[in-house]
Amino acid sequence: MDDGETRAAEALRASGIEHTITRHGRVASLEEAAAARGVSPADIVKTLVVRRGEGDYLFVLVPGDRQISWPKLRAHLGVNRLSMPDAAMAREVTGYERGTITPFGSTTPWPVIADATVPGRTISLGAGGHGVAATVDSDAALAALEADVADVADPA
Repeated sequence: MDDGETRAAEALRASGIEHTITRHGRVASLEEAAAARGVSPADIVKTLVVRRGEGDYLFVLVPGDRQISWPKLRAHLGVNRLSMPDAAMAREVTGYERGTITPFGSTTPWPVIADATVPGRTISLGAGGHGVAATVDSDAALAALEADVADVADPA
C-alpha cells in the first residue's frame, strides 16, 4: 500500500462506516472500473476537487453517469467563479494523485458536496490508490463526511 492508500484505509476505519476495499489495478475508463468492481458506472462516485478561491477547495461527489453542472454548483455555493485545479495542485491540497482522490484521509478535510442522486444506495468511491476502491453505503459515507447534498450535476 502506498501512503495515500494507507491514509484512506485508516480514515475509512476511523469513520466507523462499513466498507469493502477492492483492488483491480489501473483501468482506462470509468466503464472498465465499473466492470472490474462489479458495479454499474452510475454506482462509481467520482470525487472531484473544485477551487472556490485562493486556498479554498471542496470535494464534489458525482456519480459516474453524471457531470458537474457548473451553473448549479455556483448557484448552490453563491459564487460567480469556480475552477478545477490542475493535477499538481489537486495533489498538493488533498495528498492524493488525480484518479485516486477521496475525501477520506485527505490531507486537508475540505467540505464535501454530494449530488442529490448519491444518497440511498451502495456506491464505490476511490480509496487513495490507482485501481483501489471502497464500496460503502452512501448514506453512511455522506453522514461521516458531513456532506452537503444538493442538485449539482447533470446527466453526462
